[in-house]
Amino acid sequence: MRKMYLFVSIAFLVSCTSNPNKPTMEAVKTADTDSTKHESLTYPFMATYSSDFEIGDPKNAQKLLELYKDWDNNTIENSKNSFADTDTMYFADGNMFAGSRDTLIAVAKKMRGQMGKVVDSIHAWVPLRSKDRNEEWVVIWTREYSTDASGKTKARELQETWRFNENGQVNLMYQYAQSAPKMPPPPPKK
Repeated sequence: MRKMYLFVSIAFLVSCTSNPNKPTMEAVKTADTDSTKHESLTYPFMATYSSDFEIGDPKNAQKLLELYKDWDNNTIENSKNSFADTDTMYFADGNMFAGSRDTLIAVAKKMRGQMGKVVDSIHAWVPLRSKDRNEEWVVIWTREYSTDASGKTKARELQETWRFNENGQVNLMYQYAQSAPKMPPPPPKK
């Protein structure tokens, strides 16, 4: 009888491990529930950068939000140390910046000076860490309201992805924009 139990146990273990590509269910402990089922997935695409992210350092999100506040207040020089010595920025209009922090701040001050009043209405932000690349990122969504010298207000939706170096400084940014829907924007918050 013991031989039969041993045979059944071995057969069971072999059958469970014989097909490594078969999707499986595993119990995962979460904060909300005692256990949740997660299915192993095979994605139809391979990520060219990474698909292995986790929540990153919230201090990077804090730093980015302070940078946004300095942008709105036209005091971008207050965020100078938030940038690495060399930075690369890809803007939604097709322009790109690659250069020193000092040059970036000078260009940003000039751009910001031409915009008049600016108010960002931040929708959401997420600090992320690419586990396989060990890189910190913050993704942010906002609606930016700008008012020019003649009083004309323009709104646009922005999605930006910011990378932080090992010193917690921005060294890369990708920006994507969409014009706001064709309706009068709500007045900016004070």
